[in-house]
Amino acid sequence: MNLSIYQTFLPHDDPAASVAFYRDTLGFEVRNDVEYQGMHWITVGPADQPGTSIVLHPPAADPGITDDERRTIAEMMAKGTFASINLATKDLDGTFERLQRAEDADVVQEPTDQPWGVRDCALRDPAGNMIRIFEVR
Repeated sequence: MNLSIYQTFLPHDDPAASVAFYRDTLGFEVRNDVEYQGMHWITVGPADQPGTSIVLHPPAADPGITDDERRTIAEMMAKGTFASINLATKDLDGTFERLQRAEDADVVQEPTDQPWGVRDCALRDPAGNMIRIFEVR
């Protein structure tokens, strides 16, 4: 089998803040921006990786979830415990320095050498999604 990652989904609760963060702070390109029945989906991704995308979606769009589950999702998003994504860079310190200057980057962890052998940092996007950035050596 020859599989690749095509899309991953992260929830958002503020389309404008999400676009600003992923486009302006992380430097991703906006590939699609769709509004439908009061909901908003935004597809972003690295310009040099056209086959890999992040779809930022409204959590209310998930079919089959109850109102209680929606409230739980909203609470978990607010705490930053609902969704996450791991990114990678060759220059973690340079990337972190740029992110630290961004007004919308909620830094959770500065670059750290982890005991399991990786060096990474962590931040949250405007919806509370955890973003860990690993240094690829």
